[in-house]
Amino acid sequence: MTKRRLTQQQRGRIDRNQALRERGVRKPVEDRETEALGPQLTGLVICHFGQQLEIECTSEESAGKVYRCFQRTNLPALATGDRVIWQADGETSGVVVALKERSSLMARPNQQANLRPIAANVSVVAITIAPLPEAFANLIDRYLVMASFLKLRPILVLNKTDLLDPERDAKLEAMLSNYARIGYDIHRVSSKQGTGVDALQAALKEETVVFVGQSGVGKSSLVNALRGDEDDAQHSAIVGGMSQSRDKGTHTTTAARLYHLPGSGDLIDSPGIREFGLWNLDPQMLFDGFVEFAPYRGACRFRDCKHQQEPDCALKQAVEEGKISPERLASYFFLLSTLEAK
Repeated sequence: MTKRRLTQQQRGRIDRNQALRERGVRKPVEDRETEALGPQLTGLVICHFGQQLEIECTSEESAGKVYRCFQRTNLPALATGDRVIWQADGETSGVVVALKERSSLMARPNQQANLRPIAANVSVVAITIAPLPEAFANLIDRYLVMASFLKLRPILVLNKTDLLDPERDAKLEAMLSNYARIGYDIHRVSSKQGTGVDALQAALKEETVVFVGQSGVGKSSLVNALRGDEDDAQHSAIVGGMSQSRDKGTHTTTAARLYHLPGSGDLIDSPGIREFGLWNLDPQMLFDGFVEFAPYRGACRFRDCKHQQEPDCALKQAVEEGKISPERLASYFFLLSTLEAK
């Protein structure tokens, strides 16, 4: 059997451990290496990719400077927007040694209900849609349920209003009207023409906002428009286009990245996705995520009512009275079926 070769880093750690043992020192090498770094500083994770993080220093000594850092192995998975304690290891690199308390963590569950962090410390979820690619209420509802579970404020942003076609987009307009009746804030913007950008920027002032939605809806273009950075290639979000063969967006943003709004507020541009699972939630959490259902919780004749064929169902009665849309109830049942099938 061929012996596995050690990397230079592994060999160096073994040698250092051996030297420490010979001197009677039992302190972990990792701790000693950290002590050899610079003083502890505060920082903000502005991007996380692979094994490295981009950390923006928030300490007065080097405020605003960005470092490429690794994180200590004893830390949980970090996300864009996390506030951390780190130490410099040279002019442009460093090590993250501690995670500061989070106010929120948005994560995407996989099929095994394991959470993959997307963004931390956000206060607003901007669910971004466009005339093309086609917007799906089911995906919007998933984000709305997630925002409700995390106690974040969701808004719906219709981008690319310059592409609206009255005949083709009648279904889209009806869907938005339905969400407006429920009470969700709707913002209509065109990142290309600048329409509605100022109003959206004012609504997001002093907030940390994560933009979510399908690829191709213009999240990156919208982030650039909100920051006024369309012509600043070095600090702008990379913009992609639409697939020529299908009305679907191309994946341009590959990792969530944080940008600062002029004055105050932060924007996080997240990779586009076509599916967003809720496998980490239970049926009651899903029910609570449909905010217009709240008045009818526990109002059915039977405590274990499934809101299907049972008599005296308050939810079905609300649909018949026009207080809940049939489309939203159907969306709830579909999402419930995905939870039961996991």
